[in-house]
Amino acid sequence: MHSAEVLDEVSRLRQAGRTPKEIARALNIRPAEATRLVRAAAARAETPEAAVIGCWLNAEWNTGLIIDGEPAGTGEWSGAGGLAQVLVARRHRHDKVKICGYLVDVFCLGVKNTYGPEIVDELELHRFLPKYFAAFGTEPVEAPIELARDIVLGGVEYARGLGFEPHREFADVADHLGTWSGTSSITFGKNGKPFFVNGPNDNPNSVIRTLTKSVGAGNFEVIVNLG
Repeated sequence: MHSAEVLDEVSRLRQAGRTPKEIARALNIRPAEATRLVRAAAARAETPEAAVIGCWLNAEWNTGLIIDGEPAGTGEWSGAGGLAQVLVARRHRHDKVKICGYLVDVFCLGVKNTYGPEIVDELELHRFLPKYFAAFGTEPVEAPIELARDIVLGGVEYARGLGFEPHREFADVADHLGTWSGTSSITFGKNGKPFFVNGPNDNPNSVIRTLTKSVGAGNFEVIVNLG
C-alpha cells in the first residue's frame, strides 16, 4: 500500500506534466516504482477516465522525425515542419465533450502552446476542427490517443532534457491525455538532432544559450527568421 501523502505528491507532479521518469528522480525512487505509483494515483481518482471521442493531428507532423528507428514522413522538410498540432476530445456529461489542444515543437522546444480545456457539444467540435488546423493548409488526420501521448508527453520530456519547460498553461491540459507509460516510439529532433527555428514569440539568443549549455556547440542546428 502506498501512503496518501505519496500518492498526493505523484498526482501533483502528474498535473504539472511530469513523466514517470521525472517523478522517479523527484522522489528518488526507481522508474518502475514511479510507474506503479502513477497508475495507483490514477486508479484512486474519484471519477474514471472519460471516453475519448476523437483525437486529431496535422497531416505532416512526423516529417523529419525518426519513429521506431526509421525515418518517418512522406516529404522533405520545407521550413514549415517540426510542429505537431494535437486536439483531443473526451466525453463530458451527456451530450457535451471536453477538448484540449497542444502545439508541439517536436524538433526542440516541446509544448509551445495549449488550448482549453473547453466544453462544447459535438456539432461545435466538428465546426472547430478545421479552424484549429487551418494554419497547416491540410485536413487533420485521426490518430489513437496513445500516439497523442507519445507526441505531447514525449515532446515535453525531450524538451526538458534540453532545458526547456512546456507552455505555462500546460498543467491545465496535461491530465486530459491520460496516463502515459513514459516511453515513446518517437526520436525527437530533426533526424534525431535538436533543431531550432524561431517563432514570433521565441527568444533565439536565449534558446541558443540553453542548447549550447545542454548539448554543446555543434550538436544542434538553428535557423533564425528575421523580421
